[in-house]
Amino acid sequence: MHADHSPGRREARAEGEIASELLSHARHESARAGGEPILEVRDLVKHYPLTQGILFKKQVGAVKAVDGVSFDLSAGETLGIVGESGCGKSTVARMLVHLERPTAGVIRYKGEDVTALSGRALKAVRRNIQMVFQDPYTSLNPRMTVGDIIGEPYEIHPEAAPKGSRRQRVQDLLDVVGLNPEYINRYPHQFSGGQRQRIGIARGLALNPEIIVADEPVSALDVSVQAQVVNLLDRLQAEFNLSFVFIAHDLSIVRHISDRVGVMYLGRIVETGSEEEIYDHPTHPYTQALLSAVPVPDPEAREYRERIILHGDVPSPANPPSGCRFRTRCWKAQERCAQEVPLLAVPAAFRLTHGPEHHDSACHFAEEKRVVPPEGVLEAPEAPEAGAADAGVADSGSPASGSTASGSTASGSPGFGSTASGSTAADVREGGRPGGEGPPEPPSRPSDGPSDGPSAQDPGGRS
Repeated sequence: MHADHSPGRREARAEGEIASELLSHARHESARAGGEPILEVRDLVKHYPLTQGILFKKQVGAVKAVDGVSFDLSAGETLGIVGESGCGKSTVARMLVHLERPTAGVIRYKGEDVTALSGRALKAVRRNIQMVFQDPYTSLNPRMTVGDIIGEPYEIHPEAAPKGSRRQRVQDLLDVVGLNPEYINRYPHQFSGGQRQRIGIARGLALNPEIIVADEPVSALDVSVQAQVVNLLDRLQAEFNLSFVFIAHDLSIVRHISDRVGVMYLGRIVETGSEEEIYDHPTHPYTQALLSAVPVPDPEAREYRERIILHGDVPSPANPPSGCRFRTRCWKAQERCAQEVPLLAVPAAFRLTHGPEHHDSACHFAEEKRVVPPEGVLEAPEAPEAGAADAGVADSGSPASGSTASGSTASGSPGFGSTASGSTAADVREGGRPGGEGPPEPPSRPSDGPSDGPSAQDPGGRS
């Protein structure tokens, strides 16, 4: 029989959620302490060939969607991956679940290289690595009922649930994600966006996986629904000891759910560390620019925030810059940046320290910068050199820049801790500083209006 939705059942669920929060806190502390990685990714590469000709095609180049990504994921840990659209986040996600075959690199699950597997061996691994897709409207088959959608994994892996118990298992999964088990015979068009995403999560949980790859699972949802889905994922992680690779544009949501964060730019991870290290002590210029676009709820603190605005667009992945890929938009760029590829490692300036600035950053001139003052502390940012600041204000303040000084989230819609400005992290594309100059001095009275810059979201395409 399906679960009871009586008041007593709701009270029991509320008590369970409190217990789950305590378990989640313990899990976060355990993940920070470190553990044996359940998933290891080394030098992952995905190039899409560019061909010419009709009858006799020849390759004339390649789109370097992912170009040397490495990270580890421990049991019960959440790794957040952030970055602008087109940086390769979704391509990494699809390679982790083997929807895309990598051009080069290694993906190890519990020490076994899964990139070389096929047939039954690959099928067994896929059972333990499931995916929640970005769009809850296109990821569900409109011709199938909810029961068929959630129960389809059991057709592929019949050993996971005997035929006679599958309907009960599907109803239990609906109850776990907060939906009425009576909805089992309904179709996707009869649900809201948040309910559809819960159905997608239930499908991902059907085979009791150890790892869930969540590819922007809340970017297509309203803000209030985003909070519900993120809290649901956090609760499920505590209940089932899941490991998450959580991909999103919204930096606030990523901080809320993640133990560690990796920042991607043009196919590579440029900085990685704990959520405290990345958000409070960033050392890579691109991370600092992204964080400067996050809304600050305190109006007084907002005036003291240093807004970093970058010139130009992201270079084409078919023809990335030599050396450091961020150098064409970086105010610290020097000749060395064009000649040497910076390694993702602890910068030399911080190797002898043991503070939060001691984390991996792919920059020759890494420097810790607190972009937003800590809560309750209003300190004006360091003033840039005279002349450079004047030029920066002129660049970023002109109507043609297409961006405002107001805060923004990385999702294109207000997220956790957002303001009414609703501007996006893509604002960092719109203005900025020529190479070698510092970031512009923030205006004294920021605008509260929406940004005219492009949205950071890419709902339908590959990141």
